[in-house]
Amino acid sequence: MENLFNNSAVILLLLFLIITFSQSGIDKIIDWKGNLGWLQGHFKDTPLKGFVPLLLATILFTEVFAAVLCLVGLYQLIFIGDSTLALYGAILCCIALLMLLFGQRIAKDYDCARTIAIYFIPAIFLVFLLQS
Repeated sequence: MENLFNNSAVILLLLFLIITFSQSGIDKIIDWKGNLGWLQGHFKDTPLKGFVPLLLATILFTEVFAAVLCLVGLYQLIFIGDSTLALYGAILCCIALLMLLFGQRIAKDYDCARTIAIYFIPAIFLVFLLQS
C-alpha cells in the first residue's frame, strides 16, 4: 500500500499511457482495414505513401508493446517497488508518439501533430519522474 501513495503520480501517468496505447492498439487490430484505408488516403501525397501498411504494423506493434511494458511495470512498481519496466514502457510510448508526430508533420496535418504533442507531455514527464 505504501508504494501506491509514494508513487501516485507515476501510477496515474502509467494508467493514462496504458489506456491510451492499449485502446489505440486494439482499435488498429479491430479495424485494420478502416485504419489502413484512411491512412493511405492521408499519406497519398507524401513520400510515405508506399509504406503505409508497414508503418501501420510498426506503430501497432510499438503501441501494444509499450502498453504491455507499462502494465507490467505498473504491477512491478506497486508490488515489488521496481520501476525498470515502467521506464522502458514510458520511453517506448514516447518513441511511438514521435513516430506518429513525424508522420503527421510529413502529411502536413498540423492539428493532429499538435494533439500528439499534447500526449507527449505527460509521457515525457513520466520518463523524467522514473529517471529521478
